[in-house]
Amino acid sequence: MNNSEYEILLRLFREYAGFDAQDCTLLPLSGSNRKYYRISGGGKCAIGVLGSDVKENRAFVCLDRHFASKGLPVPQVYGVSEDFSAYLQEDLGTVMLSDLVASAREKGDFDSLLPLLRDCVRFLALFQFEGGADLDWSVCHPMKEFDLQAVMFDLNYFKYCFLKPSGLEFDEVALENDFKTLARDLVSCGDCGSCGISGSGFSVDTFLYRDFQSRNVMVKDGVPYFIDFQGGRRGPIYYDLVSFVWQVRAAYPENIKSDLVGTYLFAIEPYTGKIDRSLFDKRLRLFRLFRLMQVLGAYGFRGLVEHKAQFTVCVLPTVAILRDFIGEVPEDYPYLVSLLKELTCLPKYLPECISDGKLLEVKVYSFSYKKGIPEDFSGNGGGYVFDCRYIHNPGRYEQYRRLTGLDQPVIDFLEDDGEILRFLGNAEGMVVPHVETYLRRGFTNLSVAFGCTGGQHRSVYCAEHLAASLARHFPQARIRLIHRERGIDRVL
Repeated sequence: MNNSEYEILLRLFREYAGFDAQDCTLLPLSGSNRKYYRISGGGKCAIGVLGSDVKENRAFVCLDRHFASKGLPVPQVYGVSEDFSAYLQEDLGTVMLSDLVASAREKGDFDSLLPLLRDCVRFLALFQFEGGADLDWSVCHPMKEFDLQAVMFDLNYFKYCFLKPSGLEFDEVALENDFKTLARDLVSCGDCGSCGISGSGFSVDTFLYRDFQSRNVMVKDGVPYFIDFQGGRRGPIYYDLVSFVWQVRAAYPENIKSDLVGTYLFAIEPYTGKIDRSLFDKRLRLFRLFRLMQVLGAYGFRGLVEHKAQFTVCVLPTVAILRDFIGEVPEDYPYLVSLLKELTCLPKYLPECISDGKLLEVKVYSFSYKKGIPEDFSGNGGGYVFDCRYIHNPGRYEQYRRLTGLDQPVIDFLEDDGEILRFLGNAEGMVVPHVETYLRRGFTNLSVAFGCTGGQHRSVYCAEHLAASLARHFPQARIRLIHRERGIDRVL
């Protein structure tokens, strides 16, 4: 973050809290280009957001305020910069529904989580119908409605980012013809934004959340709050229900899926009247196919094209779900169905690093010596610990004490005399051949740790830069960056 961006967030916080910020911590990065900071001071806390796409930022703020006026559980927006490049929102804590789902899956106990999941699909109905009422659709970005163009974008995303990298040969003209038929069928389910379920006697504009899944639900005091709806638009109701109930990573048991669909149908009945269940289920199957192809397109781009291991390892489980589902796909798309059946004969068409599941994970840490060297839980015990404490410490100076090695003023300070660059060059000279050998021999774990006094400036800078370099050099490895004292843990 450059200094001007930093000052914008600090100013927004000062205007909201009435106090200067005492801490500003970068949160783990997600798939978007937005950066999130947890800012605190004077007993108050908020989330600062920086985004280069000001239209996307404006969409979030406008939609958030509209939903809040409807009484829906969304984060309160405390302040927005004049150019919409930054905004400050309510801190909803650190508990994501996806974490609770992962824990329930590990324990084999989804029943205890079911009341919360039911609340989510009830709120989904409210977002769609109450949220869609009186909404100014012109604020939506990048598209205002779920139309043929929007569907073809996603279908071509699947084609170019998954099918082509997979190596599977196919008739592009025949596939395009089936894509067009599928796109028309999907759009007709919503009549270009109107829900229009046959026999229900209603035709209203409904809000399509676009990314309604467990990672975008925060749980605070047992209540779900909803985030990341800035890509929403006018569209059919089936899309979001499929995104939530059939989320690949959630892997809900069939009885839980059935319960959630039933809960949802009961929740929308006041808006729709009696539902033709056979037609509803048919349309759900259509959107399940569409969503699986979308997900594979995303995993293909992040995993097969960008070589990000955390997405690569998700490919095979998703393909397995597609294999089980393909028998439920309507026969209206014969070439597409035959192609998907052939595709699910993996690992024939995908790189070996996906099919064998063996990935080298290199953990790169920053830490404070005051709190001890990071413990190795892999059982391997191999790696390096580099002591950064001899490097000139920016933490000695007042203007850098609240910053970290992620902030540009600290980076400029450290790089000014070249000392830290020489240090990193020597460290990288040892680590790179080590990684090359581990990859060749099929090892799966290596750790590299940088320590300094507080784990805030020098070690953070070093870990950040070495991890980025390793990610560039070794796309076939999983590079995990852990700033222990900053609470940041992410895969590059």
